[in-house]
Amino acid sequence: MSVVEQRYHAVIEVLSGAKVTDVAGRYGVSRQSVHTWVRRYEDGGLAGLADRSHAPKAHPMQTPAAVEALICELRRAHPRWGPRTLLWELGRRGVEPLPSRASIYRALVRNGLIDPMARRRKRGDYRRWERPGPMQLWQMDIMGGLMLVDGSEAKLITGVDDHSRFCVIASVVARPTGRMVCAAFAEAMRGYGVPLEVLTDNGKQFTGRFGGPKAGEVLFERVCRENGIRLRHTAPRTPTTTGKIERFHQSVRREWLDQALPFDSIEAAQAETDSFVEHYNTARPHQALDMAFPTDRFFAERSDDQRRAERELPLQLPAGLTAVVPETVPPARELVTASAVLPGAATAVAQPSTPVCDDAVPVTEPRQVQAIEVDRIVPASGNLQIADQQVWLGPDRAGLPITLWISTAHLHVLTTGGGRLKTVASRLTSKDLAVMLERGDARPAGSALVQVLAEGHPAVEIDRIVSTIGIVSLASRGLCVGSHLAGQRVTLRLDGVTAQVTDGERTLLRTLRCPLPITACGRLRGARPAGPPPTPSTTPVTLHRVVSTRGGFQVVGQKIQVGRVHARKILDVTIDDTHITVHDNGEPIRIVLPRTTTQEITRYKSKAHTKQRKTS
Repeated sequence: MSVVEQRYHAVIEVLSGAKVTDVAGRYGVSRQSVHTWVRRYEDGGLAGLADRSHAPKAHPMQTPAAVEALICELRRAHPRWGPRTLLWELGRRGVEPLPSRASIYRALVRNGLIDPMARRRKRGDYRRWERPGPMQLWQMDIMGGLMLVDGSEAKLITGVDDHSRFCVIASVVARPTGRMVCAAFAEAMRGYGVPLEVLTDNGKQFTGRFGGPKAGEVLFERVCRENGIRLRHTAPRTPTTTGKIERFHQSVRREWLDQALPFDSIEAAQAETDSFVEHYNTARPHQALDMAFPTDRFFAERSDDQRRAERELPLQLPAGLTAVVPETVPPARELVTASAVLPGAATAVAQPSTPVCDDAVPVTEPRQVQAIEVDRIVPASGNLQIADQQVWLGPDRAGLPITLWISTAHLHVLTTGGGRLKTVASRLTSKDLAVMLERGDARPAGSALVQVLAEGHPAVEIDRIVSTIGIVSLASRGLCVGSHLAGQRVTLRLDGVTAQVTDGERTLLRTLRCPLPITACGRLRGARPAGPPPTPSTTPVTLHRVVSTRGGFQVVGQKIQVGRVHARKILDVTIDDTHITVHDNGEPIRIVLPRTTTQEITRYKSKAHTKQRKTS
């Protein structure tokens, strides 16, 4: 018999006149149980004899159903909110009594909104530190992940106050060069004042101590030194030292970037960044501040006189360092050339290139850029690096401030007083000059700063036929002009510093270092006075590349995939200012738009061509 049937028989015996004590002894239960069965049978019949739950019908500490529903609703609306933030939001909405943080956590687990898991490391394992007041320490860093619609990635220069977690810097740039980082830093100091210390990692924008023996003081270190800011760096591979700025990056990604669509431009990304930073500083409670707002802690703990003194403190900045200006036009879509203003320098004229596909966007109004000037300090090694060119000045000039006047033909090293230290052939192309100018690493050359004249000997021109290995002869010396010009008749324009290779239409093909002094150039066979400077070539260049077994190859620093079906083939690649077109036996198989690099072409033939020539 079931339990209910046994209880029923016991009740029938009692109701028939049997003693409760005898019935309880036969069924092995207490007398109180028999009395309970009789009472429940009289109240509910046979169904009243079934087992009942012993759980309490009400609990004074249980979270009300309405509050638990509100917790689940807030969590679904804000998936990144944890128990601590939800508790703060319930208090802001006037919920009484407030549940504990553990109760909110159990409610989230009970409703399947979070997965219970153990913390990887306990909070006690970390050593927490904090400056006692605002403006005593700023933490700075650079993060990526801001994607644009054209496929490029913008960077975000960030900075937070260590004491208040107040975001003082949030600047979107296309390329985080040292000058752009310093411009964002300077703009923040103009608005909030000069901090006592700055903590960064060991990025090349912040320090040159890991740049090798040739590295000197970078611009960011100079700005901190001249403004009396103590610059601190983390130990290598220790990101927890700058934990506050890294945690800010995590908030940016989770609460904004993970849900954001690619931005139309740098300006659009900057506008949305400003909106998020405004919310972060003024309307988002911070757990490390006991759910206070960063703006309250940043401004409330500084008096008006202190803030006024910080803003009125004179700010020492290098000349030309201005606020960050967003790059509105990607360099790949803008045809920019540089023209020289010194005697003997090449004059470049920008020409809109012909598009190779229907969706190309030709530039109808190219911008004319003059030669550029760059301020540098000679490093301890005496070997100065500018873009892809090295200039030897000697360790005896270490620490000397100099100005570099650069065009596509010459590179002049000048002192601050205008004296010339050295002149060498420039290996920088017009695109290199334009890119440096757009980044903010350089400025347009001033007409009054440089007064450099020729050495008194006019430039000369000679005609030569390029050998099968790409060499021309100059007074028993060989000058390599490139194997892609083998068998062609070229004109060399020599001025003692540079050797400009031109074709019959006076189009500049290449600029090399002149192997002879200007006095010896005039005695060369067939030498004649030089005409006007040549113009750079704007026609597309065709070269060859071998496809790897994975279906790709690299050209001018850009990786291109054409598929494994073309593995080990030798393909023709046509390159202009904005496009890269891949041909297989004359048929275009891939058009890359836009071209994302500005590297100069240095290798025209593939390795397979070289092996075939050696074998034959």
